[in-house]
Amino acid sequence: MKLIRFGEPGRERPGVLLHDGTRIDVSAAVRDYDEAFLGGTGVHDLERWLATNANSAPRIAPTTRLGPPIARPSKILCIGLNYADHARETGAAIPAEPVLFAKATTALSGPNDPVKIPRGGTKLDYEVELAVIIGKTARYVPLENALEHVAGFALHNDYSERAFQLEHGGQWVKGKSCDTFAPLGPFLATQDEVQDFRRLRLWLNVNGQKRQDSNTDQMVFDVPQIVAYCSRFMTLLPGDVISTGTPPGVGLGFNPPNYLNEGDVVDCGIDGLGSAQQRVVRESDG
Repeated sequence: MKLIRFGEPGRERPGVLLHDGTRIDVSAAVRDYDEAFLGGTGVHDLERWLATNANSAPRIAPTTRLGPPIARPSKILCIGLNYADHARETGAAIPAEPVLFAKATTALSGPNDPVKIPRGGTKLDYEVELAVIIGKTARYVPLENALEHVAGFALHNDYSERAFQLEHGGQWVKGKSCDTFAPLGPFLATQDEVQDFRRLRLWLNVNGQKRQDSNTDQMVFDVPQIVAYCSRFMTLLPGDVISTGTPPGVGLGFNPPNYLNEGDVVDCGIDGLGSAQQRVVRESDG
């Protein structure tokens, strides 16, 4: 299935994107795509409901806003420097084990919502990434069982304010967690919808010009390795997001760096996981 959430920010309702592109409201069967839904029998129950109710379920207008395809998770984790070429363009060594950092869950936003330059921000950057959504509580998970804990995958643009990240001391989380810095979706694709997560093209354009174009087969650490690794250090709950790193082409990697400006339009996508577009705006001083 392809799970969507639609409606105004903070008031999203659950829906499903059918194979013919039709978007339907499933709020009669599901309260929300949250920890209880993903960690229980929610996916199976929804499949059964759709078998008899998909044709009669309310349709969602194409102009309706899409929110992030999951309710706010307990955590968003990110893997840094997980493409060798990206590590090299930033001047960093290829890591011997996954570089793990957190992103505040308040950064979560819809796939086509504007991204805001925060107050004091001067170096807004983009990073197209494959996001893994946890579907079963994971703690000390063996590598061979890691995929049993994955609900599915989604497109994620891991925005960064590089000045906050690199010039203000401390950890990266400050530069990763501003509001709107985690547009997710347009949908969550369950595992059966993705033919081979190890070979997915991912790309990103700024104002129509290609900036990133790579494939998940270039990851240093793949999805099972990442899930198993993260579960060694913390309990992963259903709905948690792990963003698996970005390929080369980020603004920081240019010489001189080429960051985003107000009015820029960022388009990104992953094969089988749809595309999204964010326009850059400036945070109000009010």
